[in-house]
Amino acid sequence: MSSVTFQGVSKRFGATEVIDKINLQVEDGEFLVFVGPSGCGKSTMLRMVAGLETISQGHLLIDGERVNDLGPSERGAAMVFQNYALYPHMTVAENMGFGLRVAGVPKPEVNARVQQAAETLQITDLLARHPKQLSGGQRQRVAIGRAIVRRPKVFLFDEPLSNLDASLRVQLRIELAKLHALLGTTMIYVTHDQTEAMTLGDRIAVFNRGKIEQLGTPLELYKHPTNRFVAEFLGSPKINMIPYRWRKAENDLLLAGTTSVRLEDGFANLHRIESCEFLGIRPEHWTVRVDSPAGYSNGGSPGVPVSVELIENLGDSAIVYGRLAGHPELITLRLTQDTLVELGQSIRLVPKTNEVLLFDMNGKKAS
Repeated sequence: MSSVTFQGVSKRFGATEVIDKINLQVEDGEFLVFVGPSGCGKSTMLRMVAGLETISQGHLLIDGERVNDLGPSERGAAMVFQNYALYPHMTVAENMGFGLRVAGVPKPEVNARVQQAAETLQITDLLARHPKQLSGGQRQRVAIGRAIVRRPKVFLFDEPLSNLDASLRVQLRIELAKLHALLGTTMIYVTHDQTEAMTLGDRIAVFNRGKIEQLGTPLELYKHPTNRFVAEFLGSPKINMIPYRWRKAENDLLLAGTTSVRLEDGFANLHRIESCEFLGIRPEHWTVRVDSPAGYSNGGSPGVPVSVELIENLGDSAIVYGRLAGHPELITLRLTQDTLVELGQSIRLVPKTNEVLLFDMNGKKAS
């Protein structure tokens, strides 16, 4: 096992800086996920660790040794690519052992390592086949096996599941988690899929425009994002972000410029209301109340009034999309099947107060 340390690492392509002075410590045996939108720099970070991209500034250390000037084969890192990168004329066994043979490892040891890796990945029955005879999931297992036989200090995964269908992605996610638990090797995993990030990572680094917006455990990032970017990037369906203004004289909130909501209607315990401009509420953090014509001073049940426009039934739950007057985006809520709503129905949503997030005009979350 080995640590990976980025000390003020930057990467420039001409005048364009794609990685901006990153400081990051990847611990021994950690499964760290780099996540972010396309073009944010996460794959470039991985390629710098592998030695496939040069470092413009700063220092990269693997197991405490500066490796800026070492070639890819000298760093003890093994990379698994998105497109498998298998040789079509070689068998599975030959593909898995190719790097060892090039490095001059004796044939008996090559065969032993290939057999051991194949048993770990449960692909021993595929060793005599060629890549064209394999499914996408099988090819990716072979690519992972080729990395395992090298017994690297660090595994690097560059969106390895993005070419697979949904069911295979779930299956291989489970297998990768088991593999990490079995080998205990440091792993850095790049993805744009926040579900992969949340389910696989010990920690997640959320990238945006060459910088790390936030680093932490999946639960920390989900429940305590430091800014709007992280809050909106993690979570599916994504968080509801509603503009609001506190009207001190009326002691209410004006949502989306048109809808008045009393502070006691689920918002009573919010802090720093005056300094913030957006409410962040995740789909599962609403309580639903069916609208009623009377009984409250505002003419209906407490909460945020929305009209149901779309329902996605998922079996065990449903995703409901509703229209809030003055708000351009649909409000999203996740319901269990024992809470029934219908298309066109008027409902009111009361937020779970302790789960509401507040953001200022610059996107920073209130503490």
